[in-house]
Amino acid sequence: MIRAHEVAQVREAEAVLLARLPEGALMARAATGLATALVELLGGAYGRRVVLLVGPGDNGGDALWAGATLARRGAQVWAVPMAERMHPAGLAALLGAGGQVVDPGALGERLEDVRVDVVVDGIVGIGGRPGLREPAPEVLELLAGVPVVAVDVPSGVDVDTGETPGPHVRADLTVTFGTGKPAHLVDPAAAACGQVRLVDLGLDLPEPAVEALTATDVAALLPVPDPQAQKYTRGVVGVRAGSSAYPGAALLCVAGAATGLAGMVRYVGPAAVAERVRQAHPEVVGAGRVQAWCVGSGGDDEAAEALAATLADRVPVVVDADALAHLPESAADLPADASWVLTPHAGELARMLGCRREQVEAAPWRHARQAAQRWQATVLLKGRSTLVVTPDGRTRSSSTGTPWLATAGAGDVLTGLVGALLAAGLSPYDAASVGAWLHGDAATRASAGGPLQAGAVARHVPESVRRLLAGVGESRHE
Repeated sequence: MIRAHEVAQVREAEAVLLARLPEGALMARAATGLATALVELLGGAYGRRVVLLVGPGDNGGDALWAGATLARRGAQVWAVPMAERMHPAGLAALLGAGGQVVDPGALGERLEDVRVDVVVDGIVGIGGRPGLREPAPEVLELLAGVPVVAVDVPSGVDVDTGETPGPHVRADLTVTFGTGKPAHLVDPAAAACGQVRLVDLGLDLPEPAVEALTATDVAALLPVPDPQAQKYTRGVVGVRAGSSAYPGAALLCVAGAATGLAGMVRYVGPAAVAERVRQAHPEVVGAGRVQAWCVGSGGDDEAAEALAATLADRVPVVVDADALAHLPESAADLPADASWVLTPHAGELARMLGCRREQVEAAPWRHARQAAQRWQATVLLKGRSTLVVTPDGRTRSSSTGTPWLATAGAGDVLTGLVGALLAAGLSPYDAASVGAWLHGDAATRASAGGPLQAGAVARHVPESVRRLLAGVGESRHE
């Protein structure tokens, strides 16, 4: 499990650890980890040119100490101050190792005949306010195109919310300390982090604010049938999807549901669409008792009626696409025992909450939590990093997948997949989290680095499951 903690949680844990360690020991651990990551990125230190952008706090100190290590190993290191003061001990260490301080105003001239290998962003620490102040934006412009390594988080992002309300650094690699932070897992800040590397500091931490499942976690949650299993005990998932206008949505939603994770799939919908479903999926049957429903994908004008019929069964429900527009105003108008997974993309969530899509994209976690509380549902907000949020605020982020997954019908497959996991007995939170992870992993396999169609995602889910159960989850998802 990848865990991310808020600033206050980290600060409290650091204070406890600092009380037991000699002065400077914690910064030494962080700086050593940062220096190691830089050397690995650069393929060595000797002869490399490194620019440190140094703010006044401990992140600036980490950058200075790491820079001193690189300078002792033969790198040319320049520290460019981003504030009036720099960490005194770190600065002394850098200068003692042969590093230099370069005034921001003189940097442009220095760069005319010099190629810089890496920029270290130590401008703002995790306690800083979002946004960047001068001279940082101007200096970053001078260094455009040079790989950036951020210390702890890219400067300028909101660490606790993942929002980016002002100018901020975009890093190729972020080296963080002790634990992940929400900004590493929640967009849009997560998109600015690049690859994230954790340096363990030995912190004793509480429950995280956000977490991300690894391949090992997903394998442990998969509904594996026991030797006495039969199709009904493995769960029956019902699908109410598609319409005369969008029959393909039914086929894709059923394809996601019929990936083998539940024992049976039932389809209920227009007769012409049902015939196409039977031709494509002869194992799918008609109406009957189910343990979970999927509703709304391609539902068009029939979505309201389908949602009402689904609610009458009082089993867990995945609500997607057109059915989202017919939700009641709040959980007060739902059955007391309703169990929901809502699967909007940013535009759908904006319509549900009466705001603009741009507002959701700028603050996805905040809006997903708002919806989860309003409808007392688990919300799966689709995006580059998919968020799964419960009414009590528990949050998981999933970044498996590929940009090629942004294709018509992929969400219909995801709805069916989550519905099958619900029918198999997973909680709404686990079903949505595992479904999002598997959906992205299967898409990556189907894509193989190139374009894909939504149906291919469903066909590759069994392969993803087999690899997980065999213990060969790929490291990119760890």
